[in-house]
Amino acid sequence: MSGLRVTGRLRSLARVLAAGAFMVAGLSSTAAHASETAPLAAAPQLGVQFNADGDAGQCGGRTGEQWAASPDWTQAIRFDTDGRSGGCQLAFGVYDPDRALAGASVSYSLRPSAGGDAGQCGNYQSTYSMPILPIQVFGQAVRVDTDGRPGWCDLTFSVTGNVVLDVQFYPDGDAGQCPDALPAGQYRSAFVGTPVTVKIDADGRSGGCQFLLRLRHF
Repeated sequence: MSGLRVTGRLRSLARVLAAGAFMVAGLSSTAAHASETAPLAAAPQLGVQFNADGDAGQCGGRTGEQWAASPDWTQAIRFDTDGRSGGCQLAFGVYDPDRALAGASVSYSLRPSAGGDAGQCGNYQSTYSMPILPIQVFGQAVRVDTDGRPGWCDLTFSVTGNVVLDVQFYPDGDAGQCPDALPAGQYRSAFVGTPVTVKIDADGRSGGCQFLLRLRHF
């Protein structure tokens, strides 16, 4: 009689263990499925396009097209325009695959300084939006061709919404070519109501101006 009771208990225990194993397996399967169908959000990327349209030695650093994921810095580009032929074409864009920046905007403009020779700052002296799209595209290109003529070009960035744009701009030679620049590693931040302007006055003096950007969102 006692043997029958022990056997019955063992069978009951086996059924309980089997049911528990089934539940654990079910939970594991559900968790695995959830992780497969809910990937981490992709970070927005800031794009810079920088090309020479004359003597390539005037447009240094990372030329061509580049994209940096938030909150990484772009690679430096370098203005060293002078009396050589041509200048540097510059454009920007934001790649936002998951629409993290919906409702935000980033704009840029290139204009001559007060009293400066407007011919140093190209034909597109207006304000342009950086496209914020789930594809990698750039806005209108602006052109820097500063030299020994009076004045310089003001490159200004403005933002709205949940973004901050950090701007590094510093000389690697004669500091007079990069008016109001900060030392390397320091930066100014454009956020709602607070634009940032860099002053590009590269010419025949030694060195040039290094320029980097970083996009942050919250």
